[in-house]
Amino acid sequence: MSTPQLIFLFGPTASGKTSLAVELAKAIDAEVVSVDSALVYRHMDIGTAKPTDAEKQSIPHHLIDICEPDDPYSVARFTRDACLAIEDITQRGKSAVLAGGTMMYFHALTHGLAPLPNADTSIREQLTADAAELGWQALHDRLTQVDPVSAQRIHPNDPQRLQRALEVFMLTGEPLSELQKKTQSPLPMQPIKFALVPDDRAWLHKRIEKRLAMMFADGLIDEVKRLMQNKVLHSELPSIRCVGYRQVWQMLEGVYNEAECVEKVLVATRQLAKRQLTWIRSADNYTTVAADKLDTQAQLQCILENSTP
Repeated sequence: MSTPQLIFLFGPTASGKTSLAVELAKAIDAEVVSVDSALVYRHMDIGTAKPTDAEKQSIPHHLIDICEPDDPYSVARFTRDACLAIEDITQRGKSAVLAGGTMMYFHALTHGLAPLPNADTSIREQLTADAAELGWQALHDRLTQVDPVSAQRIHPNDPQRLQRALEVFMLTGEPLSELQKKTQSPLPMQPIKFALVPDDRAWLHKRIEKRLAMMFADGLIDEVKRLMQNKVLHSELPSIRCVGYRQVWQMLEGVYNEAECVEKVLVATRQLAKRQLTWIRSADNYTTVAADKLDTQAQLQCILENSTP
């Protein structure tokens, strides 16, 4: 392809995005930009299912291992970094494949970022104290009163986003959902979007179970033990709140035994996949690629046929 293209490849966790992105990049002379809020952190390899060394050596990957686990990585920072990576790639005459499962990152690239206020420590401490006393469901009910649109898309068990939505309203007096309408995409060109999704949810659940078993066998618990040795890290950091790391961290603190921990990670991963699929169904202008009915080569052919100018 002579003209650089911008291709989005999103899908639920464990659907096969990483390997497909590599094959696609090889086919169209592209580089891969990770769209994943966990892959940015160094020293977190097993639980994040990072691309293998062979995959990274065969195709350049961007936005992987770019910050320490104690350095919270924001949507705004991702948007800036992704746009810089896209500019660098396309200026060299290559296409960019943006692949991952952090849907709010894809949304920010497609729709832009709202002019939101910076975080306020005192308000966050107040909200955290309220949640400790009343529970996150009570704060979700509060959000429903002031911003029902945001409350509908933010789950009560998603305290980080719930806290931010309430914080924005408390700082500005305007609902987050209204502020988010005042946006413009920062992308230099229109993306061609593909969703790698299965028809059969049971297929995805089996993939999740198999990958989880491999993570524990490959040393996920030891990986978290090494993180715990870093005294600047704690359980409330976004990095440690990633699925898998949070549950193993709690197990090592004595909250769960190992069997309970594995089950907790499994349930949390399935819930993540469900949220990702819900977001995909609400997205627009994308082509569906069957994750469970097609092998990688057939998936690649589907993308190539639907991305040719």
